[in-house]
Amino acid sequence: MVKKRQALPSENELVICTITKVFSHGAFASLDEYEGKAGFIHVSEIASTWIKNIRDFVREGQKTVAKVLSVDVQKEHVDMSTRRVGDAQKKTKIQEWKRAQKAEKLLEIAAKKVNKSLDDAYSEVGFKLEEKYGGIYAALEEITTFGREAFSGLSVPEYWIVPVVEIARENVALTLVNITGYLDLTSLAPNGIEIIKEALISAKNEKFGEDVKLDIRYVGSPRYRINVTAPDYKSAEESLKKCAEKAIAVIEEKGGSGKFLRDVKEET
Repeated sequence: MVKKRQALPSENELVICTITKVFSHGAFASLDEYEGKAGFIHVSEIASTWIKNIRDFVREGQKTVAKVLSVDVQKEHVDMSTRRVGDAQKKTKIQEWKRAQKAEKLLEIAAKKVNKSLDDAYSEVGFKLEEKYGGIYAALEEITTFGREAFSGLSVPEYWIVPVVEIARENVALTLVNITGYLDLTSLAPNGIEIIKEALISAKNEKFGEDVKLDIRYVGSPRYRINVTAPDYKSAEESLKKCAEKAIAVIEEKGGSGKFLRDVKEET
């Protein structure tokens, strides 16, 4: 049971739920991230296709991802939809859920080391890390890299810091992220090829983070692909932007033109 700070989910939030009762008009599901809370999925929100038999789509005990449509706080009633959740959203949410489950287990281990309960671990350190880093597992990844510095600015009791750092470094394997962007570079000068080459070399030689790796490949005139590998999405995006801006600045200074595309679909 992964704990949430709030008692009920918010509208439009994606939630992990388990189907508990199935009727012809819809299904009830427990909210796995909100202890003791449940929601209802109307048959019209089960699937995008016509439903002859609802049990062809949902069954008791099935775990799924749903989107919250509305929340009645007073009645603690939550209306949800599974048909409005795309495959990519479902995959991302499940990955987040698994990371949260692992983070909770690590918090529990830390709690035992300091003779505290899991509830204490959440209130005294877990929720504070979640607020700063967007997720407890993401925070543990930061702690693995930066140690006690990752607790900077947080009012976490000192007795938590050493055990949490130790547990994070023993159990959290850092994963690298890869992102791609595109550069369209054009120069009509007689030595245009050399100017483009200079722009690309200048971009690649910019100072990026210590663990950031950057690769630029020719795709086809006038396009070049930039691939960035970094410890997290934030530093990857910042490095990609910095690289593109440098290349464009150099080529424009030489009378050429440049355009950055985060995705080739952006092209008009």
